[in-house]
Amino acid sequence: MIPKIRTGTDRAFPLIDYLFGPGKHEEHTNQHLVASWNNFAPDPGPNPDRHQVAKLANQLDQPVKALGQQAPATRIWHCSLRTAPGDRRLDDAEWATIARRIVHATGIAPESDTTACRWIAVRHADDHIHIAATLVRQDGRLANLSFDKRKAQAEARLIEKEYGLRQLNPGDGTAAKNPTSQEHFKAERTGRTEPPRETLREAVRQALAGADNEQEFFTRLREAGLRVKLRHAPSGDVLGYNVALPGDRNRAGEPIWFPGSKLAPDLSLPRIRRRLDAAPATATPEPDDRPARADRSAPARRRRDAAGIAERTLAVLDQDDDEAAAQLVGAGELLDALAQTSPAATRTELRAAARAFDRATRSHVRAENADIRALRSAARGIVHAGSALGRGEDGGATAMVLSTLVMVTLAAARWHSARGHAQQAAASRQAADHLCIAYQQAAASPIRTMREAGRILPAAERRRHDTTIRTVLGDDWRPSAPGRDALAAVLAEAERAGHDPKALLEEAASWRELDTAHSRDGVLVWRIRRVADLPASPEPPLQAPTTTRNGAKPGRPAQNPVPPEPAQPAIDPHRPTPRR
Repeated sequence: MIPKIRTGTDRAFPLIDYLFGPGKHEEHTNQHLVASWNNFAPDPGPNPDRHQVAKLANQLDQPVKALGQQAPATRIWHCSLRTAPGDRRLDDAEWATIARRIVHATGIAPESDTTACRWIAVRHADDHIHIAATLVRQDGRLANLSFDKRKAQAEARLIEKEYGLRQLNPGDGTAAKNPTSQEHFKAERTGRTEPPRETLREAVRQALAGADNEQEFFTRLREAGLRVKLRHAPSGDVLGYNVALPGDRNRAGEPIWFPGSKLAPDLSLPRIRRRLDAAPATATPEPDDRPARADRSAPARRRRDAAGIAERTLAVLDQDDDEAAAQLVGAGELLDALAQTSPAATRTELRAAARAFDRATRSHVRAENADIRALRSAARGIVHAGSALGRGEDGGATAMVLSTLVMVTLAAARWHSARGHAQQAAASRQAADHLCIAYQQAAASPIRTMREAGRILPAAERRRHDTTIRTVLGDDWRPSAPGRDALAAVLAEAERAGHDPKALLEEAASWRELDTAHSRDGVLVWRIRRVADLPASPEPPLQAPTTTRNGAKPGRPAQNPVPPEPAQPAIDPHRPTPRR
C-alpha cells in the first residue's frame, strides 16, 4: 500500500470538486464517501452538482474560516492510499478503517480527540481512496504534522501485514524524492517519456561519474544540454546549484529549476564536494604500466581496466564491513559511466541497471576513510575514452566488465540484506537482472566463437584440457556442455600464448567463490582472458580439423594448426601477480 501526501494553500473546494468529478480521463466512477470526521458529513455521491460539492467543502473549511486573517497559508492536507496490483479488492468498511488509522497515525485526527481536524475519505476507484483534511483543528489550533509522511508509511506497512496485502519494503529516509502526480501528468501531457526530475537525476549522476573536480562537474552538466544556475554567497563562493531541462517551463514561462538536493540526497553540492575531495579521480593507468596495444581501442582498454578494479571491489564486499558502503558509491559511478558510453545494443539495460543501483548506493552506513579512487578513476577513464562500438574488442571487453559487475551487484544485495536494508537489497537484485541481460547481449558473439573453437579442438588436446578443468575445479563441477567448450577453448588459447593453463585456471578460481555467480564458466573465461592478456574478442576458427579413427588428419593440414605442447611453457613477465 502506497500513501502519498501533499499539502496545498487552497481551501477544500478545488480538491473536493476534483475527487467527486469525472477525473482527468473519465477514470472516476461511483464517487462516494467511505468515512468522515463525524460520520455525518454530506455525501455528494456520483456526478454531483457544484452546490453539493460546495456544501461538503464549506463544512470542512469551517475551522479555517473561523480564524479569518490568522488562518495559515497551508490549509489543506491530501493523502492518497493505493493497493498494489494483484491485491484483493477491499470493501468500503475496510477502507474506512484504514482511513481512520492513517489520520490517527499522522496526527490529523488522533482517536478519541473530538476537537481534531476535519477530514473525509473519498473512493472513486476499486484500488484506492483519497483522504482530504483541513490543517486547522476544530479548537482553532494548528495540526501537528511532524514526520507525517514517515508515520503514514510505517502505518501502511502494518496495514499490509494485517490485511494480507502485498508487503512493500520499509524505507530508511535515504531514497531520492519521487516525482509528484502533477509532474507525471505534465510529462504525459507534454509527450515526455518520464518527468523531468527523473531525467535530471540521471544526467547529474552521469556528469558526476569520474569527474575530477567541481568545475568539470558543472561543465559536463552544461555539455549534456542542461540549464545550470549556481547560487552564490555575498563573498562570491558557490553555495549550491540548480538544474533545469530546456523547454520545461511553468505557466509564467520560466524554467522549472531543481536543486541537486531535491533530486537525491547525495547530489547536493556539499555531498558532491565531499566525494570529490575524498576520492579524486585520475586518469586510469594502463594495466601493469604496459603500453597500449594497437589492436585495442581506448574504450576496450578502459573496460578491461575496470573489470580488474571491480574484482577488487568484490573482495571488499565479501569482508562484510562498513567500507563496502563507499565501494557501492564507486560502483554506481562505474555503472553510470558504462551506461552513457555503451553501444545501442546494451544501452537500455545498462541505463536501467544504473538507475536501479542508484538506490543501493545510499544508506545510513558511513564508511570512514574508505578509498574509492580506483573506481572513480576507472569511471573517468571510461567516460574520457568515449563510446564503445559494441563489436570486436569493444564488445568483448564490455562483456568482460559486465560479467564482474553482475557479481558486484549480487554481493551488494547480500551486504544490504545482512543489515536489513530491504529497499537497497531489492534495488541491487534489480540491477543484477538488467546487467545479466546486458551481459548476454554483449557476450553472445565472443562466447559463441569460443564455444565453436572448443568443439573443434583435437581430441587429445581437448581431453588434456578437460582433465585440467576437473583437476582444478573438482569432480562436482558441472558446467554445461557449451560452458566446457568455451573454457577449454580459452585454456588452449592461453597455452598457445605461452601460459600454463592449470596455473591460470587455479588463479581465476581462487579469487572468489563462484557459487553465487550468474555463469560460473563465463566468469572464469573472462578472468582468464584478462589475466592472460588475451584479446577480449577471439578470432573465429578458420577451419574445423577432421580426424580418422586412428587420430591422423587426412588431406592437407588445417589453415590454423595447433602447435605442439611446449615442454616448458613460456612465462609472461607482464602477467599480474595472482591475487588470493
